Amino acid sequence: MKKYDVIALGELLIDFTQNGLSEQGNPLLEANPGGAPCNVLAMLAKYGRKTAFIGKVGEDAFGRKLAGILAECGIDTEGLCFDSQVHTTLAFVHKLANGDRDFSFYRNPGADMMLSAADVRKDLIRQSRIFHFGTLSMTDPVCRAATETAIQTAKEAGALISFDPNLRPPLWRNLAEAKEAIIYGIRQCHVLKISDNEIEFITGMKDYDRAARSLQDQFHTKLICVTLGEQGSRAYYGDQVVCAAPYPADQVVDTTGAGDTFTGSMLNFLLERADQPGSAVNRTRAGGKILSEQNWPRQAEAGVFFEQDATRQVQKGQGDIFAAEGMLEKLTDRELSRMLRRANAAASLIVRRRGALRMMPEVEEIAALCGEG
Repeated sequence: MKKYDVIALGELLIDFTQNGLSEQGNPLLEANPGGAPCNVLAMLAKYGRKTAFIGKVGEDAFGRKLAGILAECGIDTEGLCFDSQVHTTLAFVHKLANGDRDFSFYRNPGADMMLSAADVRKDLIRQSRIFHFGTLSMTDPVCRAATETAIQTAKEAGALISFDPNLRPPLWRNLAEAKEAIIYGIRQCHVLKISDNEIEFITGMKDYDRAARSLQDQFHTKLICVTLGEQGSRAYYGDQVVCAAPYPADQVVDTTGAGDTFTGSMLNFLLERADQPGSAVNRTRAGGKILSEQNWPRQAEAGVFFEQDATRQVQKGQGDIFAAEGMLEKLTDRELSRMLRRANAAASLIVRRRGALRMMPEVEEIAALCGEG
């Protein structure tokens, strides 16, 4: 049994968001803890999952505060590093008239960019069932090397690989580099969570069904979830396409973290399913074989590589090498619909409050909103 359910690598920063005006009419900025990977972990922690974060903050007041908040949220900080030379990354979030956001980053450099391959706690990754990452940890050579090291370690350990591009154009020298990083991430993952604007950016298609199919055909991604804002979400799994309606909020306060909350809820559903008696993962732990040898060429094409002696390991009852595929085996339309409804409900709840990491919805709130309470 592995120690962690999910480990995420990436940015941990301060999001400054406007919270009213001063007597002089100047905007009052609230320093909210943020960073997409940690938002995902915070949602998972609400579900009772064991999580850990790998990243870097400055050896400064903000960095120390962020470390304390992670611990407060139940996220393991063994993999968190402190940089004595570079300050914690700051982001200023400006809410637009349509409810969307515009980001201004103080990150040239920021501590999260300084995470190196040597900083990556491989021992922690080997003890996790799922590894999650995004592209902000690939904007510069040092942190990109750390990300690639972590992904390779997770693959070798048989973890499920989850990826959310989380595209932030201001952080890239040019969008061609951003597209290259997203394509790299899609090649590595089993599960892709991607927003409507991101899938249009990467495929050039406004028809999301066609766009998702093109990614499946090119990268053989096992599960793709596309978030569509006010239009809900869709899941693509093999030939199956499942749509789920949104849960509109009466008042949208702050959309920061909506996609991360969705992702955390989605990953929890996959873990719940894997934990059920008789699941594919549990059969593998008992020595059952999930993948036939005929599947190896397809897996290699998809960029998912297993150890050469995996068949022998399964015969010995050492099934972690197949756990990733087992977690996604034979998902039904009903299961996909339930997964999306939960994730949509979680995202709807987070946009009704300011902030994300510390403000994740309770499981009971999610269940009540999506009709499972």
